[in-house]
Amino acid sequence: MTIKGLIAVLSQQEDLNFLLTNRVPRAALTRFMGWFSKIEQPLIRDLSIACWRLFSDLDLSEAHKTSFMSLHDCFTRELKPGLRPPDPNPSIVVSPCDGIIGAFGAIADTELFQIKGAAYSLQDLLGDPALVDAHHNGRFITLRLTSSMYHRFHAPYDGRIEQVNFISGDTWNVNPIALKRIEKLFCKNERAVIRTRLPTGETLSLVPVAAILVASIRLHFLDLVLNAETRGPAVFPCDASMRKGDELGWFEHGSTIIVLAPDHFEFCDNVLESARICAGQPLMRKPACGSLFATCQSDGTKTPASHL
Repeated sequence: MTIKGLIAVLSQQEDLNFLLTNRVPRAALTRFMGWFSKIEQPLIRDLSIACWRLFSDLDLSEAHKTSFMSLHDCFTRELKPGLRPPDPNPSIVVSPCDGIIGAFGAIADTELFQIKGAAYSLQDLLGDPALVDAHHNGRFITLRLTSSMYHRFHAPYDGRIEQVNFISGDTWNVNPIALKRIEKLFCKNERAVIRTRLPTGETLSLVPVAAILVASIRLHFLDLVLNAETRGPAVFPCDASMRKGDELGWFEHGSTIIVLAPDHFEFCDNVLESARICAGQPLMRKPACGSLFATCQSDGTKTPASHL
């Protein structure tokens, strides 16, 4: 058995996985990684990236650069131009990031799920009663980024960014094993609630959630890095325009983005639990009012507007 094969087997041992990634000094390890990953010493950089490759499916063939100054530089890498074009169909809301699709569906009043049978509330997640009302009975989808993925995230649609609410918290792992064991995990971790307004007036929100080794979120439109040194809750009003596909910021490592949308948005047919999705690919559609059908594919194929 190869080393990667052995690592894969061990990672499936839930008790061991949970112990090694959660029952550790999470905050201290996260601060250490934030410091260590930025060291620009060539030997440390090369050994760190080699170790990362050993423990993951890291693929740098899409990276814009062929060499990196540090581990952090590699984590936050840009891609070659044109690799994540947003779907041009104006009815399509695209994925803001590369990720693995987790729980998704309709919000029952103000209740949604981190996995089947494990509920949490919009109020606990957002901490903003007005935003809770905006997403009452709406739609949600959870997108999990693994450590080896592209970590930058983009605008899912045209609109304006109205406010960011940073909420301090813990740094639990956000993998499926932890989601089964930690109640209301997303509501415990550090997160940024990004409220956007679409041209048609609807509210669409993105909630980047930090995790162990991932307690820094960079937002271009505020020129801020939000992390453990940011004292939350902290509200940052803003008025920034966004175009579908624009880069909004990045995670320092892998984590999760929760997308919250209005109740009349429908999930596209490629949205399946555990499926991989790339930034710019179809995520949801805005059906025309009163229409029985809505376009979901960029080639114009019609699909029923009742699929969830």
